[in-house]
Amino acid sequence: MREVLDDLVAAIVAGHTVGLGTVVRTFRSAPRPAGAAMMVDADGRAVGSVSGGCVEGALYELATEVVRDGRPVLKRYGISDDAAFEVGLTCGGILDIFVEPVSTKTFPQLPQVADDVGAGRPVAVVTVIEHPDPAWLGRHLVVRPDGFAGSLGSDRADHAVSDDVQGLLAAGRNATLMYGPDGQRRGEGMRVFAISFAPQPRMLVFGAIDFAAAVAKQGSFLGYRVTVCDARAVFATAARFPQADEVVVEWPHRYLQAQIGAGQVDHRTVICVLTHDPKFDVPLLEVALRHDVAYVGAMGSRRTHHDRMDRLREAGLTEAELARLASPIGLDLGSRTPEETAVSIAAEIIALHWGGHGGRLSGMDARIHHEPMADADHVDAGNELGIP
Repeated sequence: MREVLDDLVAAIVAGHTVGLGTVVRTFRSAPRPAGAAMMVDADGRAVGSVSGGCVEGALYELATEVVRDGRPVLKRYGISDDAAFEVGLTCGGILDIFVEPVSTKTFPQLPQVADDVGAGRPVAVVTVIEHPDPAWLGRHLVVRPDGFAGSLGSDRADHAVSDDVQGLLAAGRNATLMYGPDGQRRGEGMRVFAISFAPQPRMLVFGAIDFAAAVAKQGSFLGYRVTVCDARAVFATAARFPQADEVVVEWPHRYLQAQIGAGQVDHRTVICVLTHDPKFDVPLLEVALRHDVAYVGAMGSRRTHHDRMDRLREAGLTEAELARLASPIGLDLGSRTPEETAVSIAAEIIALHWGGHGGRLSGMDARIHHEPMADADHVDAGNELGIP
């Protein structure tokens, strides 16, 4: 929903009702993840995407209809049948999309949600997507670390769902959750979709060299909040790194330690050490490898790598800690230029995050998407469609 949020708020604040379709469940090789959204505004303009083009035309018509009659709809788009010209996904995936009318009447808390997202404050939006009482459909609960606003339909349901979504919000995850009709922990009848808006993950790039500018550009493109840090003021300038969100002049290990102490580094943070100078990178890696972050990579030749590992062992790092270091940094793409090297680094970060191996898809028979997209609930839904 993040990609349509600003347009969505602008439209409802102007007094319009907008048709919003959100992917709430996916199966197999679905092209977009849960949380992807498309809106149709009062002028008939479509913003966002839910499938990369496969079902957007049909969703456009359904969103327009939902605005007209005011009734939310949960719609499944499955595998298309080309011979029958059926609307669906040629990739073999399946999407459940919840389509709802959104206005200041149906979702008065939405402008504040947008303010939270813009300010980097964690917030989650919960929507009832299935319920035996149609009056509950489309109701929203806004969950923050310190409480919730709005209501799904009962105090019991609000507290049960809020408690569970707090955990999702802390992890920055989206999920479909099932409860009894009044929020009972055991039972079924009510299904809600929770989308978390956690602050952007951070990419910390150490070493103000030409490769850092290319890495910062890739990081920004992937959605990271990018910081470039170097102790040399003459090189660490905003003019040299226009794609970075901030450029810091400080000794790398001091900056990282201060950021950890301030709670600004978490398990989603990626760290790229491009200094390949022992006086900078060894103290920095001592700090980085002892903290819970998503990725630590260091640039350098094989000789530099072996020398660095020896120095880190002398500094007292364990083999388990050293095993977390990606060095030399990046995947083997045959990269030579800073831009190509940045792509190889970004590829390694993506592969590590999703469990990929970096091989060519054309030479593999395995599934394209490595994320486990089906829990027990999803498996049941797949069986209903006759999918083995």
